[in-house]
Amino acid sequence: MAGLVLLAGLVLAPGARAEHAMALGYEPAYPAGFAHFDYVDPDAPKGGRLVMSAFGSFDSLNPFLLKGLSADGLGTLVFETLMVKSLDEPFSMYGLLAEDIELAGDGRSVTFTLRPEARFSDGSPVTAADVKASFDWLKSDKAHPQYGFYWKDVASAEVLGERRVRFHFARKNPELHMIIGEMPVFSREWVGDRPFDAVVTDPPIASGPYVVDDYRLGKSITYRRDPDYWAKDLNVRRGMFNFDEITYKYYRDRTVALEAFKAGEFDFFFENHSKRWARDHVGPAYDSGAIVKAELPHSNNAGMQGFVFNTRRPIFADRRVRRAITLAFDFHWANQNLFYGQYTRCDSWFSNSPLAARGEPEGRERELLEPFREQLPEAVFGPAWAPPETPDYRALRENLVQAQGLLKAAGWHLEDGVRKKDGEPLRFRILLVSEGFERIMAPFVYNLSRLGIDASYRTVDLSIYQRQLNNHDFDMLVYSFGQSQSPGNELMNMFHSSSADRTGSRNLMGVADPVVDALVEEIVYAPEREHLVAAARALDRVLLEGHYVVPNWYIDKHRIAYRDRFGRPETLPLYYEPVSWMLSTWWAEGERGTAAGEGD
Repeated sequence: MAGLVLLAGLVLAPGARAEHAMALGYEPAYPAGFAHFDYVDPDAPKGGRLVMSAFGSFDSLNPFLLKGLSADGLGTLVFETLMVKSLDEPFSMYGLLAEDIELAGDGRSVTFTLRPEARFSDGSPVTAADVKASFDWLKSDKAHPQYGFYWKDVASAEVLGERRVRFHFARKNPELHMIIGEMPVFSREWVGDRPFDAVVTDPPIASGPYVVDDYRLGKSITYRRDPDYWAKDLNVRRGMFNFDEITYKYYRDRTVALEAFKAGEFDFFFENHSKRWARDHVGPAYDSGAIVKAELPHSNNAGMQGFVFNTRRPIFADRRVRRAITLAFDFHWANQNLFYGQYTRCDSWFSNSPLAARGEPEGRERELLEPFREQLPEAVFGPAWAPPETPDYRALRENLVQAQGLLKAAGWHLEDGVRKKDGEPLRFRILLVSEGFERIMAPFVYNLSRLGIDASYRTVDLSIYQRQLNNHDFDMLVYSFGQSQSPGNELMNMFHSSSADRTGSRNLMGVADPVVDALVEEIVYAPEREHLVAAARALDRVLLEGHYVVPNWYIDKHRIAYRDRFGRPETLPLYYEPVSWMLSTWWAEGERGTAAGEGD
């Protein structure tokens, strides 16, 4: 291995050096040759069967397409990436398919050397040609557009040898060499000579720990652990992916799914609904300890969840209208009466994070905003906007009075109790995918009716919801904009004007603002962490004053329930999602040494 690394070093560009890992703005915590991640049990036994639940349906085994719904579990279980992220650091990447990473001295390219032992599920080696093909397909117009946005500045991939591949960058980008390391790699044989979007129900030929064993479209899918998995003894995979078999069963209703869980149809439940957590996770199995109910802390950047305004709709083009509608949401009442006091109000696009704007802008943050002073509301330069408080009925009434003034100023007047402008009523529909949100929408819609606004809501099937979301064909919907600890290129697909009219983008609001564009680019191309934090806070202020969503809520704990037959590591990671963490680090108990979200 040392000889290989030395040989690689002889052909690097000046200033480049082969590394086992890289971090953004700090030194990686785990040294070369480390034994395993701290949040795993390296002696976790292999064996056993895990049954999970999934919501809705699926009609695809290709998770990289815009069309269709892909099966749950594919990304976590089947596809490996060039590098893997540590879950106890803000943004550190360690070699997985790649044994090392070499960033050019000028920052305009990165080279990966693949591990000689890396194999696909059919036994063939993972080659540089497979990596290049995966990149080319993912950036093509046949794949989901999110990949094109995320890797916009990656100009091309070049095969340097059987195990060496170089990515060339269109411009210097501080995180690009790391986020290209997140790229999933699959075999050229899986796609063959077909268009990429024609590969729909062919089981993937990939390099992960599991293969698709059996499936019934829309009903269930079973993954079988590959006994010849090439990375089972690798330090970044030690103690991980321990179940022999993992099955997902699909349910079209989460309440029905919970009853099925209690009856023993599956093993693990991630709860994202406060009422169910408070009232429905009860019964003999909980009382006896057969089902464990737990709240696990996390340090995730909560981002923003909210009722999203589609500003492509003329009724939402005026920010005063959006602000007025925001004033009609009584979070305090909802939290006490509907959520059992479990939630904290989202007050930032980076909630629960040091990136959230606080107080008045100072220092570098203010310097980034000053050039746009004439294009921004004066309030951006004052205290950061905070959602309206409603500690009592009087406060709500005052908010509604303020909302009436904003609507009048925007040209919307009451005519026989109906809010109208140029004879047209202020009317919109809220698109829902979960019936659990209907109890939340009812009081919100009632408050809007007091303003003369005709709002309604409709719950639709997941496939319909996904199609309307992809096509931005809605007035308002509920959506959660999760954020990483170190946001970057993904923000192009969320806030930048280049994504506003792109089918499938996460710019659901239709934000098309040159100031937002400039601040997003400041984050993406930030030369160091301090600049990134300042730019994120500046962007936060501008987005908050834009009133693109009615802010919802977050919780700093993961609510889970599971059957008491599993073991899990003693150490929790800092930044993690509960399902992928469970799939990758838990094990079947008693088999050691054998083969045995509301979103509310």
